Amino acid sequence: QVQLVESGGGLVQAGGSLRLSCAAFGRTYVMGWFRQAPGKEREHVATISLSGITTSYAGSVKGRFTISRDNAKNTIYLQMNSLKPEDTAIYYCAAITRQTVPTPWSDSAGYDYWGQGTQVTVSS
Repeated sequence: QVQLVESGGGLVQAGGSLRLSCAAFGRTYVMGWFRQAPGKEREHVATISLSGITTSYAGSVKGRFTISRDNAKNTIYLQMNSLKPEDTAIYYCAAITRQTVPTPWSDSAGYDYWGQGTQVTVSS
């Protein structure tokens, strides 16, 4: 069993920055961030490998968001810069607890555990 605890959400003006954190309690491998805006499907934001060397980003956030991890703290981060109103959503941390998965990292079905979510609101 793995528990994921997110923090760092809040209200920020367009163009501002926020950093989300996700602490994992239990063994994880690949970890990532997804988000869900009101009335929309949950979408992939970013994912990072266990080593931290390999990352994957959604096109809408590439160049603005950076995912990183500190394995000593079993924590991942999402640095979000140049925020836009369309980034407003609940952000969820997710973890894969298997060494290999048959699905792309962008597919939420491949993740085994999810956090409770943290609200990010970007005002215009």
